[in-house]
Amino acid sequence: MSEALYARVAAAAAGTSYRLRRTERGFDLVVDVPTLGRHVTQVHTYRVELRPREKTFTMTDVVRTRERGPFGVPQVKVEIGRSRYRTWSRSLDGGERTSFSSADGHRLIRGAAEELGWTELRPAGHRAGLVVGAIGGLLGLGTLIALAVAFWP
Repeated sequence: MSEALYARVAAAAAGTSYRLRRTERGFDLVVDVPTLGRHVTQVHTYRVELRPREKTFTMTDVVRTRERGPFGVPQVKVEIGRSRYRTWSRSLDGGERTSFSSADGHRLIRGAAEELGWTELRPAGHRAGLVVGAIGGLLGLGTLIALAVAFWP
């Protein structure tokens, strides 16, 4: 089952700048992001973990940014989670324009998975963030109501 999904994603990624590699628990879809500076490189990895018995998968974004810092010392920043962003850049002569959207890789994987009947599960960190956000919103609303009652003329 998971071989069919891997093959479908490979077919969808053929002829694009995306590279596909197998992992122990699924696969990674990797792309080099066009950046604005010549001293910055960015690699976006869509890490897909498969659960073939349930026909479910989780998708986590890993964005590695490498920048040449002071005195040529490289600085590496790694972001893990769900990343949604767009970049645009032009060549120095202004003739060639490149763009990247992280949503394109999400759509590529989700489209292939939906065709085969797979469903996406949110990573645990994403669910925890939603719960914390909801609790914070409720506390904020409760505070506003308490202040309105306390200072009502």
